[in-house]
Amino acid sequence: MEDGSMRKFLAFFVFAGLALVSLTGCEKYQLDAEARRLCAIDGGIKVYETVELPPEKFNEWGQPNFYRPDQGENALGVDYVFKKKVIYYRQGNPEMWKTHIQVIRRIDEKTLGVSTSYSRRGGDLPGPAHDSSFGCPEDRGDVPLLMRIFQQTSDRK
Repeated sequence: MEDGSMRKFLAFFVFAGLALVSLTGCEKYQLDAEARRLCAIDGGIKVYETVELPPEKFNEWGQPNFYRPDQGENALGVDYVFKKKVIYYRQGNPEMWKTHIQVIRRIDEKTLGVSTSYSRRGGDLPGPAHDSSFGCPEDRGDVPLLMRIFQQTSDRK
């Protein structure tokens, strides 16, 4: 190749690389912004009623020890229903979804609390690293929700 042709080729290669890098993150940042917007509307943990339980129902970290996440709606045993619903807004790379968790008392079908969160994964340049991710709000998920609903009774005598 001639010297001038080589410069044009390299310039094109550099320009194409920069364009690819700048466009790759755009959708990722748009999805993060949309997740933040949705979090501001309905994200977070809402507790409608707390339940006091004896200390033996909790582990050393204060978490309910009767929670079995692999049991589906029966994850909290016979007294409570655990519902988890994941709604995908976008699948593929990147992907974005909403997670809604609801705890219901079986005897009267009252909702004791809910957790709503939004997440994004992917949207990065291909490479050896794991995909980046974003989730909001900070206080979200099954265990934080259960720790806010189920409270240890104090031994007052």
